[in-house]
Amino acid sequence: MKKILLGLLIVMGLFYLLRGGKTSIKNFPNSRRTVVAFGDSLTAGYGAPAGTSYPDVLATKINRPVVNLGVSGELAAQAPARVQDVLDERPYMVLIEFGANDFMRQQRRAAAVAAVAQIVDAVQNYGAIAVIVDTGGPGMGEYTKAYKKLAREKGALFVPGIMKGIFYKPSLKSDQVHPNAAGYSKVAEKVHKVIKNYL
Repeated sequence: MKKILLGLLIVMGLFYLLRGGKTSIKNFPNSRRTVVAFGDSLTAGYGAPAGTSYPDVLATKINRPVVNLGVSGELAAQAPARVQDVLDERPYMVLIEFGANDFMRQQRRAAAVAAVAQIVDAVQNYGAIAVIVDTGGPGMGEYTKAYKKLAREKGALFVPGIMKGIFYKPSLKSDQVHPNAAGYSKVAEKVHKVIKNYL
């Protein structure tokens, strides 16, 4: 009997892994279609020509609308005040990218993480899929750890280190901080890799 139960547990575990753990992502699937990109300058597409931000590139990849609600310079703690703008778009999925400005301005990391948690809660309570998009810039390892843990606890998707492989490559940068069009295309690829099975 014990062998049979053990066998069943192994089969169930393998089935879960092969499905990519999709059942743990809150609100997957839902009935809406629009994806909203909610973040700071890395979402807004600062430093690159119009139409080349990562949400623009992503929209082409997934063949569905991606609304860009990025605001350059915004701190994570300021972002919850704009959550209703996100929900007004009737999102299927929300890509949440904050923390780089908090890090650069030496704001409290705990406050940034708490703000992102608040946004995730609002998005999930609305019935949409929440995706935490991690910057992964130099020195931001503790943000990555905190956001990954938060995503696991909340049943959100997690996109690690969008600036890894970009930050130290001048050919992918428009200035010391921001990507250029080629860099934002790389960011879109990283986001797409994580979300494609949930669309």
